[in-house]
This record gives sequence, C-alpha cells and structure tokens, in this order.
Amino acid sequence: MIYINKNFKTFIKYGLCIAILLLMVIRFDKIFILVSHIWTAAFPLILGCLFAYVLNIIMRALEKHWFPTTNNMAVIRVRRGVCVFLSIFLVFGAIFLIIRIVLPELVEAFSVIANEIPVYFEKVQHWIVVNGDMFPSLAEKIGGMEINWQEMFNKIFTYVTSGFSSMLNSAFTFVFQIMSSLVNVTIATIFAVYILLNKEKLQSQAKIFQSVYMKKSYVKRMNHVIYTANESFTSFITGQCVEAVILGILCTVGMLILRFPYAPMVGTFIGATALIPMVGAYIGAFVGAFMIFTVSPIQAVGFIIFIIILQQLEGNLIYPKVVGASIGLPGIWVLAAVTIGGGLGGIPGMLIGVPLTATIYRLICLDVQERTRHEDISIDSKKTEE
Repeated sequence: MIYINKNFKTFIKYGLCIAILLLMVIRFDKIFILVSHIWTAAFPLILGCLFAYVLNIIMRALEKHWFPTTNNMAVIRVRRGVCVFLSIFLVFGAIFLIIRIVLPELVEAFSVIANEIPVYFEKVQHWIVVNGDMFPSLAEKIGGMEINWQEMFNKIFTYVTSGFSSMLNSAFTFVFQIMSSLVNVTIATIFAVYILLNKEKLQSQAKIFQSVYMKKSYVKRMNHVIYTANESFTSFITGQCVEAVILGILCTVGMLILRFPYAPMVGTFIGATALIPMVGAYIGAFVGAFMIFTVSPIQAVGFIIFIIILQQLEGNLIYPKVVGASIGLPGIWVLAAVTIGGGLGGIPGMLIGVPLTATIYRLICLDVQERTRHEDISIDSKKTEE
C-alpha cells in the first residue's frame, strides 16, 4: 500500500509538471502578459531586495567598527539603525557628489559647442580656401559658401515650436516617468530598510520554512549554493568598487600630469562608469573626449590615446587581478563572462554575468575536489585490500 502511494505521488508530481509545461506552451501570450503585470507590480520590492543586499555589505563593515563588543543596551538598540542610515547616506551621497561634479561641466561643454560651431566652421572654411591648391574643387565650393547662422537657428526654432504639442506630450510622459521612478526608489528604499532592520528575524523564518517544507539533503545543498553565491556577489561588488576607485584615481592623476582640461570631472565620471565591467570606462572616455574637444581638438586626440593605454592596463592587469582575485575567478573567465553576459543582457547582463560565472566555477571546483577525494579514498582502500 505504501509502495502504491509513493508511485501515485510520483505520478501526480510529474503529471503536474507536464500539465504546467503544456499550459505555458499553449497559453504563452496570456502567461507572458500575466508575468509582465506581476513583474511591474513587484518591481519596487525586487529593487528593494537588491538595494538591501548592496547596503548590507556597507552596513556589516560599519557594524564591525561601531561598538561591536559593547554591552550597553542603548547602543545595541540604535546600532543597527545608525549603521543602516549611514549606509544609505554614503550611497546616495556618492551618487549626488558624482552628479554635482559631472553635470555642470557637461552642460557647460554643450553650451561651448553650440557657441563655437560657427567659429569652427569659419576656420575650416578659411583653411580650405588658403590651401586651395590641395583641394581645388572643394575650395571652389567652400569659398563661395555663405551660411546665415541666425536664419538657420530661426528655422530650427520654428521647427521645434511647430511640434510643440508632441513635445508637450513627451514632456508630460518624461515627468510621469521621473515621478514613477522616484516613487519606485522611495518604496525600494523603505523596503530595503525594513529588510535590514529585521535581517536576523527574516533569516530565522527562512530556516524554519526550510526545515518544515524541505528535506534535509535539499536544505544542505541549497544553503551551500546560497552561501557560495553570496560570497561571489559580495566579493564582486566590493572588488568592482575598488577597481572603479583605482581607475578613477589613475585617470585623474594622469590627466593632471598631461595637463588635460576637466581632469577631476572626467576622472570622476570614468570612475563611476567603470562600475560597469570592462566596457564602462569606454563610455566615460567618450564623454571625456567630447568635453576636452570643446577646449582643444588636439588634446582630445591625445586624451583618446591616453585612455586606450590606460584601458589596456585596466583590462589586462587591474581588472582581472582585483576583481578576478576577489571572486576567485581566473581572468580568462572574467573576460568570457563579460562578453557573453553583455551579449545576452547588456549592462545588467555584464553585472550579473561575472559573479554568476564565479558561483558556477566555485561549485564545479568544489564538486570536482569532492569527487576526486572520494575516488582517491576508494583507490587507496582497494590497494590496502590487495
């Protein structure tokens, strides 16, 4: 009877799995819409979990230095709250500082470009006319060309104002998206604070859930995977931040030595974008080259050469050593994870790909070591019997 019941349970289990798979294939469009709605509704909470995970790394470091061995109950009660507040302050403070340094200089660069376009064009036109023997046909066309910049700007203004209604709708949409993002960030922050303040209680509830609903063998394997993944992701986030700071400092110091303009701003921006594995600094370099171009096109070329050299140093030496060593992943696998993750999921794919690959790499290495150890034991026992 027990044997029949076990077979029946197995049949029900596999039958439900097959039915769910068939339902997903047949009603894929409906299920996709349902999942999209659930994802949209739960997104602030998911974002809050991710935010809590990042804040937890900072919070643990602060708790190690904020009266870690005190017996004062008043300090113990407020210690977690103070460390959570300081963690949030550090994260948002860093974001505000980066925006405060970068944004004004970027706006000024756009203003300079807009004002200097006519001057640049006239210089190029004059150079071609003077050196007309090198470009005879081009010099003939350019020499007689006259551009009324005021008329051109008036036409642009007329075109822009003619589409005012569509721009107004776009502006309303933009404002709505900004407000929606602010609401999501606020909810995510509140949810993250709740998670951090009740971290031990939530961990205890998770352990009770595992012990009640899961087999001990499954619990052991799951906890092993979670522990390994947590180590990999924590080490990756820490190493990535260290690498970004190193690159930002090297870029700023190098630009100051070579006397490039906007050194603090460009170095800060490149350090911030370097949080994106390997390719992030190239994004910052493009913006930096644009900024320097507004001052001197020749210096912009020199800056590009400087960044190429710095990126070779960063991509082949600093990144694999700092991030690769911190997560226990060889440099070749870091590069492979960034390439494949970026191809599949863009920037989020890069950010997730490296620690995910490190987790899989560690689990496989541990499994290989365990299997090899058992094989060595079995071989030794056979030799002993002989």
